[in-house]
Amino acid sequence: MSAPQPGPSFDARPLTDPVDPRAVGAFAAELRSRGTSGVSASSIIAIVVFGVVFLVAMSFVGATMVSMFTDPGPSSIVGIGILAAAVIGIVIAVVGWRRSRVARYRLDAFARANGMTYEARVAEPRLPGMVFGLGRARVATDLVRGSHPRFVEFGNYQYTTGSGKNSTTHRWGYVAVKLDVPLPNIVLDAKGNNGFGSNLPAAFQREQRLSLEGDFDQYFTLYCPTGYEQDALYLFTPDIMARFIDNAAELDVEIVDDWLFLYTQRRVTSLDPATWAWLFGAVGALITKFEQWARWRDDRLLAERAATEGAASDPTTSGAASAASGALPFAPPAGLLAPPPGVAQQGRRLKRSGRWLPIVFVIGFAILWIWLRSF
Repeated sequence: MSAPQPGPSFDARPLTDPVDPRAVGAFAAELRSRGTSGVSASSIIAIVVFGVVFLVAMSFVGATMVSMFTDPGPSSIVGIGILAAAVIGIVIAVVGWRRSRVARYRLDAFARANGMTYEARVAEPRLPGMVFGLGRARVATDLVRGSHPRFVEFGNYQYTTGSGKNSTTHRWGYVAVKLDVPLPNIVLDAKGNNGFGSNLPAAFQREQRLSLEGDFDQYFTLYCPTGYEQDALYLFTPDIMARFIDNAAELDVEIVDDWLFLYTQRRVTSLDPATWAWLFGAVGALITKFEQWARWRDDRLLAERAATEGAASDPTTSGAASAASGALPFAPPAGLLAPPPGVAQQGRRLKRSGRWLPIVFVIGFAILWIWLRSF
């Protein structure tokens, strides 16, 4: 498998070059003025709680230090331990805070060096991909966006499911590419990043699986809406399949509406030049083939529109209206000889299914536990 090569404009130097602390501070102030500093409300609450705890701890340490000189004993050792823990906690917090400021500054400089823009944080991003409508506390961070030759957004994303002790934060990296026209909802589940089953947050009905020619099935499981098999074959020609295998075999892919998403469970926007070279190369290799996708049309839209207009029309008056307007009653309306861009209702979303593997595992564990208890 050939390694993707980044385009000629790729410049990774801002990710590693030394930075001016004054410039970092000025950029952090600019983000705060725009209200996009990248610091969430939960982070602010955590900082406040840490500050209160720190003040209480320091009060205790102060009292302990006084007693250490007046009445040395075991409590002095405890006081020294608490003081050391407080100092270590402060150092870790300050280092983390400074690193995050520098990282945002570097990513902004990297984006500008490559003709793109940077945004630190977006709450509730309005994207139609499968990961963006799940859970709560949904937020995208470190967004790097470009618009030439088409709109592309690189970002990290997280959401939370459950509550209390059972809450789980799910983290994804994604690349969103704007397409020219809406296409059927198609998912490529990459086999190279799966563990014990698919890593996707959604499961799809098995009858929507489509096998493609060559060795494509060794790298991806393709799902398309029932009835759209020929459309998927039109979109995934051998040359496009080769691009996905060579450049995106470790990424899950979703086509939904007029977007293409690449998903991974690792950070996409980072300070790693190798990751950016891989992603730039993958996107560059794929978007050169998307122009032929712009020619796809859904013939079902004509039947869908005809059924809608037929139900709304009155056959007793349509002939008179045609005669009055001078139009021939048998002439096809202008613009309806070819379908408009869009997807019929049945092709807009894949049908979901439940995940049976966890249920089978729980049932099997319960049976085993009951059997062991019987002895």
